[in-house]
Amino acid sequence: MKVEFYVLPSTQPADRLTAACRLAHKAWRAGFMTFIRCTDTAQQSELDELLWTFRRHTFVPHEPYTESAQAPVILGVNQRPVFNSGILINLHSELSSHLDCFSRVIEIVNQEPELLKISRQNFIRYRQQGYQPARVEL
Repeated sequence: MKVEFYVLPSTQPADRLTAACRLAHKAWRAGFMTFIRCTDTAQQSELDELLWTFRRHTFVPHEPYTESAQAPVILGVNQRPVFNSGILINLHSELSSHLDCFSRVIEIVNQEPELLKISRQNFIRYRQQGYQPARVEL
């Protein structure tokens, strides 16, 4: 499994959501199933709305998680996705307990001090589990 930490230059939480939308759009266009793991249901609702509006004239087929969800982009909190070998875009502060379902994990980090601290800890946790996380500057 490939693990990448996408690092944003800003401290704005909204920039993380916009980056998640852009990455989900790119993954969908490339034919990958994508699970966006949100921190809570409020963020899930916000991201659901943003996926309709983040880019003019762009539609990303998505839906909130259900056991019968069929859209190529699924929004959830901590559910096990209904597909295997997809992409996880993790906005949650903790590692997913369903890493075995994904071929690629993307963590989106901004310059918010608390998030940087959590992300550094997660980077170490991935290494402890045998993964080789990479840093990608955006």
